[in-house]
Amino acid sequence: MKFTHFGAIALAATLAACSGGDSQTAGQTSGTAQAGAGAGAGAGAGSRPVPGSEEDLAANVGDRVYFDFDKSTLTQQATATLDRQASWLAQYPSNAVQVAGNCDERGTVEYNIALGQRRAYSVTQYLAAHGVAQSRIATISYGKERPIAVGSDEASWQQNRNAITSLQ
Repeated sequence: MKFTHFGAIALAATLAACSGGDSQTAGQTSGTAQAGAGAGAGAGAGSRPVPGSEEDLAANVGDRVYFDFDKSTLTQQATATLDRQASWLAQYPSNAVQVAGNCDERGTVEYNIALGQRRAYSVTQYLAAHGVAQSRIATISYGKERPIAVGSDEASWQQNRNAITSLQ
């Protein structure tokens, strides 16, 4: 009988030690992960994007241009951004890009896919005319399928009428 109690106590002590160890290890792991996340966030906040990276393109050049409603013609603001993109691409001749044409939610899926393609094509033609080889530029249209801003108001629609240049 004493032996049975001793076995039960030993088993309970072993289980308690195991569960306490897991809790402590989990706490240490969690603390390490939190410290690592904090260090990464702090380091990234003051650092600059790597030259030639997608982050560099977005932060220092601008990765998107906007269009008027139901249009694929480039605005003055769009051509200014595309001039900077062409210069940036001249600096990094090994970078290839994809231009994605996007639309707001108004119109049919088919119409917006075609309009998004025309927008991407306008950007591609402009970049090519300014020294970027067309072989470095791919185009795609998402139509209204990938909105940046969710909403059914003019401010949201304006943000969603764009062409986004990203590295391939």
